[in-house]
Amino acid sequence: MLNRLSLNRRAARTRFGAAAGLAIGGAMLAGGMLLAGCSGSAASSAAASSGFGIAAPSAAAAAPAAGVPGARSAGNATGQSAGAGTTAVLAPASDIIYTAQLTVRAANVSSAAAKAAQIAEGVGGYISNETTSADPDQPSEATATVQLKVPVASYPAALGQLAGSLGTQLSLQEQAQDVTEQVADVNSQVASYEAAITQLRTLLSHAGSVGDLLSVQNQINNEESALEAMQAQQRALSHETTYATVSITILGPKAKPVPHHSKAPPSLAGGLGAGWHALKVTVSWALAFLGAIAPFAAIAAIAGYAIYRGRRRMIRRRPAPRPAAPEN
Repeated sequence: MLNRLSLNRRAARTRFGAAAGLAIGGAMLAGGMLLAGCSGSAASSAAASSGFGIAAPSAAAAAPAAGVPGARSAGNATGQSAGAGTTAVLAPASDIIYTAQLTVRAANVSSAAAKAAQIAEGVGGYISNETTSADPDQPSEATATVQLKVPVASYPAALGQLAGSLGTQLSLQEQAQDVTEQVADVNSQVASYEAAITQLRTLLSHAGSVGDLLSVQNQINNEESALEAMQAQQRALSHETTYATVSITILGPKAKPVPHHSKAPPSLAGGLGAGWHALKVTVSWALAFLGAIAPFAAIAAIAGYAIYRGRRRMIRRRPAPRPAAPEN
């Protein structure tokens, strides 16, 4: 009887423990699901809030990438109307070199060139190069080439004014070159050279012998020369990324545009043609050289032959040597 009671108590305890374990496991599972739902709702609310606040810069950065001047093809830019503006958008937080080539036809070339310079100076730019070709007898065939440097911040607006106010737009080509990595590399090298020079100067103050002084000083001179070269490259890159370059070709009413032929890649036929042309040029120059020296060679040959014949005659006229008398 006691054994049965003990067995019944043990079975009851076992069933009670299993039920308690199941209840605790269910409670933990429900708590985990509740926490997951809370975290998911928090993440979704954060994503929704980032769509209005934090993700805006990413969208803004993606939009300029599609509107960078280099993304427009030359074919789409060619043949635009005079009143059409540019859709160039600057890429943020990047070191980019912007360049543009604009060709317009104007009734008065000099006035159009002066207006282009005025537009550039109005936004803080300047003229870096200008070439004008004009014939007083044929003013309608005058041409001018103006190269402008425009601040990058004002580049899209200035390019739009130049394309729409100088005359009839014939072509517009825009390029964008990202030099962010190059700028970072140059800045890093400049900092490295400066640190090396500082360490070498510290070492120079502790150098003992004259040989050590001369060796350290030579290293300092080499590092300073390399630093100056890198600083010059740094200034050039800074200027190119600060100012966009706009090259404008202004044609008179009857001036013909200068065709720009793209260079074909090297090929076997091109190499054979270049070699054959070089051979013909070499043979032509050799024949020209022979023709130039032929008169002098003929005179020299005649003079040499005359001298040779004269010496032969003198040798023949000389009396033959008499035989020596026999000695007794």
